[in-house]
Amino acid sequence: MSTTENAIRPPRDAPEELRQQRPQQQPSGAYFPLGYKEAAYQWWSSVTPSMAERNVLKHIPFLKEATTSMGNLSTTDSTDSFGTRIWRRSMVQLSGKNRALNEFSVERVGEEPEETLVMVHGYGAGLGFFYKNFEPISRIPGLKLYALDMLGMGNSSRPPFKIHAKDKEGKVIEAENFFIDALEEWRKARKIERFTLLGHSLGGYLAVSYALKYPGHLKKLILASPVGIPEDPYAVSAALPEPGESTMQNEFTVDQQTTTTTKNSAAVPPKRPYPSWLVWLWDANVSPFSIVRMAGPLGPRFVSGWTSRRFNHLPSEEAQTLHDYSFSIFKQKGSGEYALAYILAPGAFARRPVINRIQNVGRQPIQGPDGQTVSKETGIPIVFMYGENDWMDVAGGLAAEEKLKQLKANIMRNGTEEEKRNEGGSCKVVIIPKAGHHLYLDNAEFFNNIMRKEMEDVKETEKRKQAAAAASS
Repeated sequence: MSTTENAIRPPRDAPEELRQQRPQQQPSGAYFPLGYKEAAYQWWSSVTPSMAERNVLKHIPFLKEATTSMGNLSTTDSTDSFGTRIWRRSMVQLSGKNRALNEFSVERVGEEPEETLVMVHGYGAGLGFFYKNFEPISRIPGLKLYALDMLGMGNSSRPPFKIHAKDKEGKVIEAENFFIDALEEWRKARKIERFTLLGHSLGGYLAVSYALKYPGHLKKLILASPVGIPEDPYAVSAALPEPGESTMQNEFTVDQQTTTTTKNSAAVPPKRPYPSWLVWLWDANVSPFSIVRMAGPLGPRFVSGWTSRRFNHLPSEEAQTLHDYSFSIFKQKGSGEYALAYILAPGAFARRPVINRIQNVGRQPIQGPDGQTVSKETGIPIVFMYGENDWMDVAGGLAAEEKLKQLKANIMRNGTEEEKRNEGGSCKVVIIPKAGHHLYLDNAEFFNNIMRKEMEDVKETEKRKQAAAAASS
């Protein structure tokens, strides 16, 4: 049986009649491979969202869950050459009614945290999708790792999503603030002063918005296949790669097994114009997840149309666990998902393009508690990551890189001696081979190696700053 056929199967405890039923032969590329009877059973017997998330986390090797009965743990784990590491799940309460963020954290036993990495997922997803990254990244001594479900998504609370602004830009900003204000509240609750922020897809777009609204708290910004960078499909320089395949429909049609074994975007289907009915649904803010919720017992079948392609490059047990986890997220009450139509137009192009704001990241005035300006940021490193077969527009990242490099060159050429000495801005674009939009999952080993290098760079940069400060005092 192929990986695709094996990926979505009846649970082991299903009735004998269902377990013995041979899967219906599906034509290659069938949109909904899960049969009606299997879908109904999965809907009826599905586990709670919290348990579905826990089942995904069980695939993480070496890390131990923190419990009250653990007692004093040794700092050396005979089964783990990278030391004893524990993980926790918490629901961090925020201000207001029904506002809380679901948090996963990894800490190294016996070590004082030196650096903090915060990971934020993309649209409609959840922190569990990073399960292949938590253990390898947390091998770095002195690193504390957090992964968060955005407000209104994943297993975070789902308050009503409402827009009160009247003008177009005001509506977009209010939609962004729904998420980034919650992230800032979480930072304060955890008493984290400065950290590195990784955002994937929509999470990358929102990470930029966070950096601009709440300056002074980021050491490095890592944008993994971020949406919303270019102004429009043809707004980048002609000398850069053509953006041609930057269409959100590929998220639902691309086969990951092909994507992760093919070079140079050969797996990406050609761009097709969006039908008028889809544009209407988008502008009317009809969420794709509302279809899953309305489908009732057929919900798992609809979800299988995405999961059978997204996870078919993974071992069958992991693919099944991620299918269950995805369904548990998609079927929950609609909330943050309704922000998408305010932030992005059909085709995943931003209504407030990042390319028009990226030069201000890490360059904002920092205000004191009384609202007065106490200092100004002097630039931060920004890293763009794209999969080799990404449907997101790598040309947007390259255009942003060029814009930021010109800005830094101008400062080094015309700035004061103090500005030149304190300049900390940089930008680079990294391509993850044999990976698509979900590069952290498609080629986890390569992605994790890059992430470790970036976090080691943060450690070394901080040490140099501390040494320079000590020498000048």
